[in-house]
Amino acid sequence: MAGLPHFGHYRGPYGVVLDRLAVPERHVENVVNATTYDFRGFDTMGEEFILFSAVTGVVLLLRGGKPRRHREEIVRSDLVRVIGGVGPALVVVLGLWLVAFGFVTPGGGFQGGVALAGATTVLFVTVGYTAWSRFGDERILDPIESLGAGGYVVVGLAALASGLPFLANILGFGTPGSIRSGGSADLLNWAAGIEVAAANVILVAEFVEEYIAPKVRARR
Repeated sequence: MAGLPHFGHYRGPYGVVLDRLAVPERHVENVVNATTYDFRGFDTMGEEFILFSAVTGVVLLLRGGKPRRHREEIVRSDLVRVIGGVGPALVVVLGLWLVAFGFVTPGGGFQGGVALAGATTVLFVTVGYTAWSRFGDERILDPIESLGAGGYVVVGLAALASGLPFLANILGFGTPGSIRSGGSADLLNWAAGIEVAAANVILVAEFVEEYIAPKVRARR
């Protein structure tokens, strides 16, 4: 720790090189996402499947195998429930904005995916179990998570089918500063957003079903 460089004194060459290449070569102003989904897109694919595997393991450990029954509502305040009808929509808009503008401003698929998942948590806290359970059904979430993880690979295979290296940009580069400036890397960005959002909602759903809802029922 004592040997770390002081703030503002960057020693490595890679950040400087990427900062100089991101806009002229990739037309992407957000250098972080240019690195994540283009320069090292193959590594990011590995991160996606690490998350996919981790969620699968947690679900296998938490899922008790018992049939799930309807739980009574936890929230009784009308004011909180009214706020809950608006709050999740605002969080969803924020999440979509973070994903869509990930190549222009700070954000991207991973950050936007977490925000989208957070919308369902806000719904559970402010409205209650019944409304939230419509979005926490693993029969819907599991295919969506698989779509996000598999979609990332499909984009790479499409590049191979076009005679290009795996995950090479097959759509070309757009205008710097636009939401489509990343070309096919933008598809990878959305695939990551879908996978991260679904994975986090699945985790929340399992914790709610196995830990929170049974305790609430026991207190009643």
